[in-house]
Amino acid sequence: MRIKAIKTGFLLLLLLSSKSFMASYPINEKPFISGESLVYIIHFGWLNAGTASFLLKDSIFNNELTFYAKAKASTIGIADKLFEVRDVYESFFSSDDGLPLMAIRNISEGSYRYYNEVTYYHAENKVVSQKSGEHEVPVGILDMLSAFYYFRKTIGNEVNIIGDEIIIDTFFGDEIFPMKMMYVGDEKIKTKLGKFNSMKFSPVVEPGRIFDSEDDVTMWLSKDKNHIPLQVRIDLKIGSVKCDLIEYSGLQYSLEKIK
Repeated sequence: MRIKAIKTGFLLLLLLSSKSFMASYPINEKPFISGESLVYIIHFGWLNAGTASFLLKDSIFNNELTFYAKAKASTIGIADKLFEVRDVYESFFSSDDGLPLMAIRNISEGSYRYYNEVTYYHAENKVVSQKSGEHEVPVGILDMLSAFYYFRKTIGNEVNIIGDEIIIDTFFGDEIFPMKMMYVGDEKIKTKLGKFNSMKFSPVVEPGRIFDSEDDVTMWLSKDKNHIPLQVRIDLKIGSVKCDLIEYSGLQYSLEKIK
């Protein structure tokens, strides 16, 4: 269950993103640039159980200027000996409108292996998966990684008052994967890197074997021009899992700390 919670934390970092009615980036400047790198530690109480990282670079895909994003999640220490996880997500998305062109998911969890490539055809509102073939999708559908960066780009325009909700539509696991996120206010938080002003979000999750209620996940984003996730907390029946930002480089703007 702890390993599943660690993976949930990583996926929620990816899912901190998107709008169901997305068409293109707003015209204002992007909060990220090529070369940005974010590293997180995932811990269960005192146990450091995993790491997650995000890297963004300029690239070319089908003769189109794009961003190339890569996210990795790995178990470490005792968790790694119990159940090794080496998950990699990749995305090529347009540097103009933020729409994905291709997404790659490469999963290694214990003895389980999974690899898939999904190609996006936005003019036809469809995607083609190597695993399952062609699927009709909504306008502006996102993969996990392009959604991560899109949310950071639009948060300043789309989130205004407490209670604002964002409906997320991504294509994940060969199906449309919706999720709802609610803005619950601003908060000063203390992290491994210092104190920050943050925007607090509560993704609505499905209660069941892992979560007791819909609001057992909380996320904090930097309340500056970067809008990067600073911390994620997942409250479980057996305790809490936290994902903390521990390293960053190549940011578009200086990360604003509270002195």
